[in-house]
Amino acid sequence: MSQENSFFNSHSSQIPPGPLEDKWESAKFSYKLVNPSNRKKFDIIVVGAGLAGASASASLGEMDYKVKVFVIHDSPRRAHSIAAQGGINAAKNYKNDGDSIKRLFYDTIKGGDFRSREANVYRLAQVSGNIIDQCVAQGVPFAREYGGMLANRSFGGAQLSRTFYARGQTGQQLLLGAYGALMRQVKKGTVQLFCYHEMLNLVVENQRAQGIVTRNLITGKIQSFKADAVLLATGGYGNAFYLSTNAMKSNVTASWRCHKKGALFANPSFVQIHPTCIPQSEEGQSKLTLMSESLRNDGRVWVPLKKGDSRSPQDIPEQERDYYLERIYPSFGNLAPRDIASRQAKFQIDKGYGVKGKVAVYLDFSSAIKNQGKDVISERYGNLFNMYERITGENPYKTPMSIYPAVHYTMGGLWVNYNLESTIKGLFVLGEANFSDHGANRLGASALMQGLADGYFIIPYSIGNFLATHLKNSFKKETFKQSEEETNEQQDKLLKLKGSQTVDQIHKKLGHILWEYVGMVRSKESLIKAQKEIKELRKEFWDDVFVSGESHDKNQELEKAGRVADFLELGELMATDALTREESCGCHFRTEYQTKDNEAQRNDKDFCHVFAWEKNRLNMSWILHKEELNFEKIKLSERNYK
Repeated sequence: MSQENSFFNSHSSQIPPGPLEDKWESAKFSYKLVNPSNRKKFDIIVVGAGLAGASASASLGEMDYKVKVFVIHDSPRRAHSIAAQGGINAAKNYKNDGDSIKRLFYDTIKGGDFRSREANVYRLAQVSGNIIDQCVAQGVPFAREYGGMLANRSFGGAQLSRTFYARGQTGQQLLLGAYGALMRQVKKGTVQLFCYHEMLNLVVENQRAQGIVTRNLITGKIQSFKADAVLLATGGYGNAFYLSTNAMKSNVTASWRCHKKGALFANPSFVQIHPTCIPQSEEGQSKLTLMSESLRNDGRVWVPLKKGDSRSPQDIPEQERDYYLERIYPSFGNLAPRDIASRQAKFQIDKGYGVKGKVAVYLDFSSAIKNQGKDVISERYGNLFNMYERITGENPYKTPMSIYPAVHYTMGGLWVNYNLESTIKGLFVLGEANFSDHGANRLGASALMQGLADGYFIIPYSIGNFLATHLKNSFKKETFKQSEEETNEQQDKLLKLKGSQTVDQIHKKLGHILWEYVGMVRSKESLIKAQKEIKELRKEFWDDVFVSGESHDKNQELEKAGRVADFLELGELMATDALTREESCGCHFRTEYQTKDNEAQRNDKDFCHVFAWEKNRLNMSWILHKEELNFEKIKLSERNYK
């Protein structure tokens, strides 16, 4: 159930006035500053230490704020940012092939199917070059050309080379750079690091964030921490689908608990399906493995022309192959954006052209190896090829990879204004946890760009402006005590569940519902069915799930139960959001709204908005708020990659 209201006005987004190119410089000049000697007086909490959280913590610590960082793992080095393979975009134009800030901005807006906030995206493009300089200075080992210049390669949704990379380990190398900067501040004493802590509640007083409540995952202790501002950098919610490319501990709980305290949740149905993943091999599998989009630079995607062709790929001659992305999208070919490439793979398989038990398509490197040599391909993708062979037992130098789309990234997240502040004062949201930059589809190699832009180059300015214009928090013991009691009550409620099903069984059922009815292709009928089945499953969870162990102890079943309870509520909102948006755009593909060529058909007249949902605290329903999207530099048009 949902109803519509109007939270937003012309000032809600805090977008600076003036020309698009000048907005960020105008904002920085207009921001109030905190005197260096006064920064030590302010306490800042950062939840999450992936690229966005680690870079923000290191930057704020360097500025002499008192920072506490909370990590769900044993070390920030285990953050899911480490899994990013292919690269990071920046408008450096090193290849001299026509790149610019304006073109990166345009590609990102178009890639998101005109459903992102223009001012945020332009700022992202502006600071992109600074990110590369920062990381090089930290010693990140980007690939280089023979002469020593940083190398670039192409990625989906662009017709030029702007992606900087470190083989297939870009996320790992960037995270190590941010981690080193973070640990420098830990040693200096400006940053305190709390590992094995999960945020379970946000402390709010007078609609301002006061701090957080965490559970120590080793001892089970519930504890609250005070702060003048809270930064949330906890990643996305793709694991609602159970099977995804996300790390097993990736979850929505921190964001969702903030949502339940009043932070609006924006565009929750905008979930990216990545086209090049290793297909599920068995029922008991707990996650899926991503194969980098960079592989589509040299790999060619195809299916047999004959339905149900069971021959090995080497026995299928060229004239009996359909390189369908090259056929349908000749301008972009195999580098069509992720949402388009994923849907086309599904369409081919649904029509009976799938391979490997009809659940995959081929990604073939034989032409690249023949034309460029095995050594060149090995230098570019060797570690990815080795990973694929270890998982599947097949050698991609000799046999095409078998790939299928999988849930990968979430464009939706907590709503933030231009300053990255949520609808709760003093709660800022960075990286994948917010909604702001990618619209309805993220271009490849832009996640790392956004995370580091938010942490290194945006939040240090906007947090200073907030702290300079607000008095220090006046903390009330009663507020923190009440928040801790709420958290303990939630834990006790979960521990009282002594049904017959495991948490994982319920989670798998939720994943099946979301994948089948809120996945790559949606319809009014499927979304109504998803709403109904998720409501029933939520009741089944609270009636029949079994949670073992105790609260004040290490208890992974209790951890999972809390996360799945949140996923169940989020899942219903995802279906509601998708049902309410009566158009197709980017990853959100409604069968009722498509062109004659089966492409997404937007409705700019009625749906050129951000959908931001407020939780109705009285019952399981939401209130819809719409932020109008205005475009100064971009002309709305049908997204065309042909």
